[in-house]
Amino acid sequence: MADKKKIALLGAGTMGIGIAQMFAQAGHEVKLIYVYDDKVRARPRETMEANLNILREEGVQDGGAIPAILDRVSWTESLEEAAAFADVVIECIVEDLAVKQDYFQKLDALCPLSTVLTTNTSAISVTEIAGKAVHKERIIGTHFWNPAYLVPLVEVIRTKYVSEETVAAVFQLMEEAGKKPVLVKKDVPGFLANRMQHALFREAISIVENGIAEAGDVDDAIKYGFGMRLGVSGPMEVIDRGGLDLTYSIHKYLFPHIESSAEPSKLMVQLMDEGKLGFKTGEGFQLWSPGQVKASNETLTRGLIQVSRALGRL
Repeated sequence: MADKKKIALLGAGTMGIGIAQMFAQAGHEVKLIYVYDDKVRARPRETMEANLNILREEGVQDGGAIPAILDRVSWTESLEEAAAFADVVIECIVEDLAVKQDYFQKLDALCPLSTVLTTNTSAISVTEIAGKAVHKERIIGTHFWNPAYLVPLVEVIRTKYVSEETVAAVFQLMEEAGKKPVLVKKDVPGFLANRMQHALFREAISIVENGIAEAGDVDDAIKYGFGMRLGVSGPMEVIDRGGLDLTYSIHKYLFPHIESSAEPSKLMVQLMDEGKLGFKTGEGFQLWSPGQVKASNETLTRGLIQVSRALGRL
């Protein structure tokens, strides 16, 4: 068995906790670095224990191993302590370029040169995040997907400066932890998966905005249609299976009718102006009672477990 790296997570919010849990389950020692009010707000140990108990209930986590998993995780508010501990630091804090740059500058100064520094940003240029650091060659993007302990994908984002050794080390770490890393060769907005996801969101919103279908039917068309296939056969494979000539013909006819706006939907802006933000306010594109919100979140978690198990990914 390969040596287990010591992993520090900067930020103990939803993503930090999920990534920490994932590495602890894989046998790594983990240290969560509290930022702002993480300690009070997030309740990391209680959240991890609840997550692990759902996995136990679903039969994919040995209940007897849960105490040992939790014991692999410690907490600190000290960057110096984390720097002395970690082989890898993964940043999971607020999506603010200036804040991230300052933290990476500090971590770069504190950590030994052998320490790999990564950011879990989902939107900001990793190259820019590394901007104030001296040793930019050891800074790389590692974009996990929520919940990180269930979704295998990690987008590994190259920067203008990153070394091949850093890229190789991160790929090895992720694969050994049971993740599925994919390489994003260019540090572009949205990286890889979010570019595709939000292209889909744009068209979904447009369909509702233009009265083509209701929001619930849009979701059902995906959940009960091509969404079932996507976990097994991705778009490039689907195109090759059907033939590029067929896809070309469809695109030539269909593309003029598909949403191509470079601005967010006017309907979405209107709903936001009315205070309709989704789960957090009880209404967005659809109405959500507290019970429906709770049921939706639990259905997502348990559904991902069942799908992952069926596909042999747990």
